[in-house]
Amino acid sequence: MLLLVSDSSVLIDLERGGLLESTFLSGHTLVVPDLLFENELKDYNGNYLKGLGLAVTELNPDEVSMAQDINTLRPSLSLEDCFALVCARRPNHILLAGDGLLRREATTWSIACRGLLWLLDEMLTSGKASKNLLCEGITKISQHPNCRLPRAELEKRKKLWCHS
Repeated sequence: MLLLVSDSSVLIDLERGGLLESTFLSGHTLVVPDLLFENELKDYNGNYLKGLGLAVTELNPDEVSMAQDINTLRPSLSLEDCFALVCARRPNHILLAGDGLLRREATTWSIACRGLLWLLDEMLTSGKASKNLLCEGITKISQHPNCRLPRAELEKRKKLWCHS
């Protein structure tokens, strides 16, 4: 089983789209490092996320050291992002990131990385989410003023999910 190590932006987009519950019911296991949870999610909607099934994991001392080293090398990445990056190096883990800089860094380290749109595609392919649900969700996400997803990819999915 693959574990999806999420950055906070993916979880926020899922919430904006009203897709959090469906995501956790779809059989995917989402996990975040403890530092990311404490600093970015705990006071936002942390208890709710944990109730849905979000797993919070600790990095071992070597992983913490590696995350700090990456943060020193790439100060434009937050320490929380570096924790997620290192966590995703574990066997059977994939980084689930919306942040372009984090995604590029994952490629540098040969860490498997996917994004929100991949997750939504997977939910449809597995039959765990309907086109109607995904249409509503992606429409809400795309209308948010802070949407950073690629417009062409959003429009492609809207055509597939909303007009069939």
